[in-house]
Amino acid sequence: MSPLLLLLLGLLSLVLCVLRGRKRRAGEPPLIKGWIPYVGKALEFGKDAHKFLEEHKKKYGDVFTVRIAGKYMTFITDPLMYPNIIKQGRQLDFHEFSDKVAPVTFGYPPVINGKYPGLSEQVKRSFNLLQGDKLTPLTESMMGNLMLVFRQDHLQEEGGWKIGNMFEFCFSIMFEATFLTMYGRPLSTRRHSGMDVLMDHFIKFDTMFPLLIAQIPIRLLGRTKAIREKLINYFLPNKMSCWSNTSQFIKRRSELFEQYDALRDVDKAAHHFAMLWASVGNTAPATFWAMYYLVSHPEALQVVRQELHDLLTLSGVDFSSDKDVMLSREQLEKLLYLESSINESLRLSSSSMNIRVAQEDFSLRLDAERSASVRKGDIIALYPQIMHLDPEIYEDPETFRFDRYMQDGTVKTEFYKDGQKLKYYLMPFGSGSTMCPGRHFALNEIKQFLCLLLLYFDLELEEGQTRATLDPSRAGLGVLLPNNDVHFRYRLRKV
Repeated sequence: MSPLLLLLLGLLSLVLCVLRGRKRRAGEPPLIKGWIPYVGKALEFGKDAHKFLEEHKKKYGDVFTVRIAGKYMTFITDPLMYPNIIKQGRQLDFHEFSDKVAPVTFGYPPVINGKYPGLSEQVKRSFNLLQGDKLTPLTESMMGNLMLVFRQDHLQEEGGWKIGNMFEFCFSIMFEATFLTMYGRPLSTRRHSGMDVLMDHFIKFDTMFPLLIAQIPIRLLGRTKAIREKLINYFLPNKMSCWSNTSQFIKRRSELFEQYDALRDVDKAAHHFAMLWASVGNTAPATFWAMYYLVSHPEALQVVRQELHDLLTLSGVDFSSDKDVMLSREQLEKLLYLESSINESLRLSSSSMNIRVAQEDFSLRLDAERSASVRKGDIIALYPQIMHLDPEIYEDPETFRFDRYMQDGTVKTEFYKDGQKLKYYLMPFGSGSTMCPGRHFALNEIKQFLCLLLLYFDLELEEGQTRATLDPSRAGLGVLLPNNDVHFRYRLRKV
């Protein structure tokens, strides 16, 4: 067969594929398919999701359907419609997507099939150990482990200014302290050996995470499969059995896995590795952005630092830099300006996408006057970054204002769109019943890190460098990474 004929057949196949593509039905939102079969608008969305959605919102309105990598995704861009979508439980399901993608990404078998009866429900119930009263011992453990890492790595030597890379600094401390808190420590020492190697493997895997979530086969991603195997092997049961001070959360999950003979040791380890990513993958970059915005706004840093010192004084703590400090969960909850600063940094850096899968063809109620027809298998998507950067909701939305969530000395919870009060105005952790179950622990971790940082160090950005910008390549997956690391100076404070 001649090359020309092959080319013509290929073009004919392409044309037929386009012609047989989905057609918009009556009552359905505007349909944007793109001209590339299967791919659709994936490349444009991946380049800058926020810009892409804003442009299409102006052209097509608040609700539209886009073909992205073979999926039809209906975006709801008006936050006043969010409550109707979030409460729609029976016909819209979040877990269908996560239950399909997570096992492939982290290398464990799906737990919703008949081989593991009841396991999925019990695993979900285990997340209760990250909330309520169970959060107190976890918070105390994290405080001690952060203090341990800070004291041994950064508080031993006095002297002048030191220069560091801010993201690397945040990531290394948060990674190890979180690992120690969740999984425990060796029986004979306070810290694990080989943590740098584990962290390096984690970062390499994390770099490929967006491609894995997009369901690119891992065999096409170079050494990613081998790196994942090394990460998984770190959590084999015979190794974890030699660790002490393991959190009740991880202990409970280990006990559950042991009840199922069909789960291999490597499968159990893969589940534990997945939980490590869930604990660090978004919390570490969120910590970076919270630190970056405070250090780059000295007036905000000063207010938050003073709030912290006032709290210690009222608590009867005579702080000095040569003493370890412990902050309880109740004390952390009183640091309102600190929490406002963290929430503001999350508003500016988070790019999560809340997704649900339509379980049948039905008419989705958008508000009191409007509905939209959706098809079984379609993805309904909320993209809160549009709301977070809406100038009608947040004045001067590109600017960091540490007290944006404060009003008259108390927490501000009233934000408006089109003159109507928003039920949802800040959504870095998802929504409804699918909100991140570890969000309270994550916020406490970030608060603890920042408290120790402000108590023990003077902090400055190095002069003559460009400001940190967001890397859009992880749009939809949580907190965005910085495009570039930031150089900063730090020295021990004389207190």
